Amino acid sequence: MLDAQEFYKALREVDTAPIEERVKKAVSQGLSAQTILNEGMIGGMSIIGQEFKCRDLWVPDVLLAARNMHRGIEILKPFLAQGTQGAKGKIVLGTVKGDIHDIGKNLVSIMMSGSGFEVIDLGIDVPMEKFLAAAEEHKPQIIGLSALLTTTMMEMSKIIEAVKASSLSPKPRVMIGGAPVTEAFAKEIGADGYGADAVSDVEGALKLVGKK
Repeated sequence: MLDAQEFYKALREVDTAPIEERVKKAVSQGLSAQTILNEGMIGGMSIIGQEFKCRDLWVPDVLLAARNMHRGIEILKPFLAQGTQGAKGKIVLGTVKGDIHDIGKNLVSIMMSGSGFEVIDLGIDVPMEKFLAAAEEHKPQIIGLSALLTTTMMEMSKIIEAVKASSLSPKPRVMIGGAPVTEAFAKEIGADGYGADAVSDVEGALKLVGKK
């Protein structure tokens, strides 16, 4: 069993060399790519996520860890069958139409990836039709909607209604988040999940896919 603390330390480093060495060493020891990913890198990223939730770390620390995480995954990719084997779930993510803010959405994307989700990031100013098309193409378990402007929050309601009325089968669950979004608003518009921050989003997503 790998020590998640060792990977945590490597993920916190400014240089990518420590995580590269840690991953390559684990590969050379004959450990499977899934073990390295799940017990090592995702385990380490989970510690970072909890520290971020407790405000012991800040956004720049998480972004740095995410960069190192991505570098480790690049090394592992040749050893990962189909690249997504063992993923905890698939999520289509985007900032809704009329809203071009992406810092929060990008952080959620990083944390979801670091927690074992396959993320299809549609970017910013995403219209309802694009969310539906991506859901049809990728068959995600979850659609994640982000908004920072109160004027774009009702776009979330429109997307939820469209998903429920669609012919998608099975229908993905819809999570929402963003600075002005509240749990009460999420319930009001029929969202399946709500996250007050990136860590809460991951925890909520894990519950929706039955992994927690």
